[in-house]
Amino acid sequence: MGNRVLVVDDAAFMRMMIKDILTKNGYEVVGEAADGAQAVEKYQELRPDLVTLDITMPEIDGIEALKRIRAVDPAARVIMCSAMGQQAMVIDAIQAGAKDFIVKPFQADRVIEAVKKVLA
Repeated sequence: MGNRVLVVDDAAFMRMMIKDILTKNGYEVVGEAADGAQAVEKYQELRPDLVTLDITMPEIDGIEALKRIRAVDPAARVIMCSAMGQQAMVIDAIQAGAKDFIVKPFQADRVIEAVKKVLA
């Protein structure tokens, strides 16, 4: 179906917000990770259809995690989550293979629009 999502953010409440938006719209959140290293591990373990990946995380940031996930699976579909004013990092992420990005604070319709587009 293309509905299994891995949610990655170092803030638990942000993960909850995304999870809430996704599950209400019929997507299955199969896992969560709080940092880049965990994200890569969970990706290998779960092979989700989609990853929402926070750009700014301690130790391994979203860009590095994205590169590592794409090294594991070049077809990985990843949506970056960024705060306002992180345009330069967003550009880096798109160049590294991210399919789209959503900006915090999350707006449910924008999140779902991005998810649908990337999974289409």
